[in-house]
Amino acid sequence: MQPFRIVSWILRCAQNDIRESVAAFPDYAVAVFLFTVLSLRSIAATLDTQPKSPLLSAMLSLSRLLLLGLGFASALMAAPAPDSLFAYDKSAPLNVTEVQRETRRDALVRDITFTPAGEPVSAYIVQPLDTRPEKSCAAILYVHWLGEAETTSRAEFLNEAVALAETGVTSVLVDAMWSAPDWYRSRVPEEDFDRSIRQVVEIRRAMDLLLSLPEVDPTRVAFVGHDFGAMYGMIAGALDRRARTYVFMAPTPHFTDWFLYAQKPKDLESYKTQLAPIDPVNFIGRLAPAPVLLQFAQTDEYVTATAAAKFYAAAQPRKQMVTYAAGHDLRTAEVARDRVGWLLRELAR
Repeated sequence: MQPFRIVSWILRCAQNDIRESVAAFPDYAVAVFLFTVLSLRSIAATLDTQPKSPLLSAMLSLSRLLLLGLGFASALMAAPAPDSLFAYDKSAPLNVTEVQRETRRDALVRDITFTPAGEPVSAYIVQPLDTRPEKSCAAILYVHWLGEAETTSRAEFLNEAVALAETGVTSVLVDAMWSAPDWYRSRVPEEDFDRSIRQVVEIRRAMDLLLSLPEVDPTRVAFVGHDFGAMYGMIAGALDRRARTYVFMAPTPHFTDWFLYAQKPKDLESYKTQLAPIDPVNFIGRLAPAPVLLQFAQTDEYVTATAAAKFYAAAQPRKQMVTYAAGHDLRTAEVARDRVGWLLRELAR
């Protein structure tokens, strides 16, 4: 272990939520924690054998109190949810049904439905218009944000996918659960956990769909997600590790950062405890060694600079974070140019 990184971890524990510190430095957290506990136990055992002067009694009480505190802290370290929670039948048919197709410039846009987890989901498959050899195309899975009605759907990145098809990239763009009208206000908080698990499975199945396309090179695949799309994509990516690179736009570390804006759960503490293990910040570090681009906005009313910094700290190298003169929608030419440039570089042969 590198001493300066251990010191950095200890300082994070002092300044931030301990769960964030563990997520940012998972390899050091356990070692430092165990070392501290064992040291304090040794002190307590030694003091127990000494004559009980007032000073020694005070030191013994303090060491026991610290041990109690560390035990409480360990309970707060919500372990990431086990991978088995997101298991699914990989052999289940995707039941792809083509609704229609159209040509846009040099791209073929196929409007389809498929059944990732029992219920049909709408998606676009965007492919180069000319026939490509088998396993020759780079590929991208896009998952949209929750924002303006016209872009809270698979349509958010459609123009980008069409432009990339002209360079030989195949894309799949899916509707997520928040594409449904009035999804946010009509949610039942007590169902958020189960629906989140289902959404992760649907994104994993969307990756299955992308990789099932004959022209796709499975070694040259990327994921792009915005807002909730980025958050659920982090979890799916950590479980699958099938993408070569990731672009995450304006995510927040914890689902409760956003889920509590409208209706509140009946039991708030139980709700937080249930969701904590699936918080995206628990998973982003597992994407390594795949490089990660984090795109944030300077005037984002939903994502603070502190939240952005937590994500960057939790991600492992190679990583890059860029903050733009933009709002939460990140809809500027500079943001798009950086994202596309990153994707083309990382997906090059």
